[in-house]
Amino acid sequence: MISKTVLDHVVTEGIPDLWKVLLPDQKRIVSENLDLKEYKKGQIIYAEGEDPENLWILLNGKVKKYKSGVGDRVQILRLYRPVEYFGHRAYFAGEQYVSTAAAFEPSTLGSINMRIVEELIRNNTELAMFVIHNLSKTLGGSDTKIVNLTQKHIRGRLAEALLLLLDNYGFEDDNATIKIYMSREDLANLSNMTTANAIRTLSTFVNEKLIIVDGRRIKIINEPQLRKISKYG
Repeated sequence: MISKTVLDHVVTEGIPDLWKVLLPDQKRIVSENLDLKEYKKGQIIYAEGEDPENLWILLNGKVKKYKSGVGDRVQILRLYRPVEYFGHRAYFAGEQYVSTAAAFEPSTLGSINMRIVEELIRNNTELAMFVIHNLSKTLGGSDTKIVNLTQKHIRGRLAEALLLLLDNYGFEDDNATIKIYMSREDLANLSNMTTANAIRTLSTFVNEKLIIVDGRRIKIINEPQLRKISKYG
């Protein structure tokens, strides 16, 4: 059970970008209707085919959005970091979820019912622009990802995936190890390749002294070269 003290902190300081565009009475509504929940690693937040009901806010942890394709092959579409908003596109489109969201690690999420969000938007143009900006950035990133996955070779796709993880989550205290630990299968799903190809390409990067791999920990040794491979791959 999340305490009222924690909830008050979340709504006033945990979501500052949203909080600052709300009108005074809307802040009260959000405070009264924001639900907080802890998710375990791998726990489903919402599933493909379900009706969208909430605006989701990742407050702590990591979340992956993915879709199952032909032969149940999984494609990771996006990785979320704090503080990001998701799950609302399907509601505005009037359709069911076309992908699944799950906690990548133990995570804390907030949710607000979309009917409440819609009513808030109707009475606040700044909030409407905030939501439009959020959706536009997400859709733009999806377009870029589609082009990269279809046009880049395997080396370029894996290099891009590693850099995406770095840009999203940063380094550990050693300024070299990416602050997210992914299985080979997840890396493959993020890069649109088979697990075998991901393993082989990782080994190639190790031999070229671009990275060091220790289990699921990946240390970046030559970031400029990785970015070059990603750009021209």
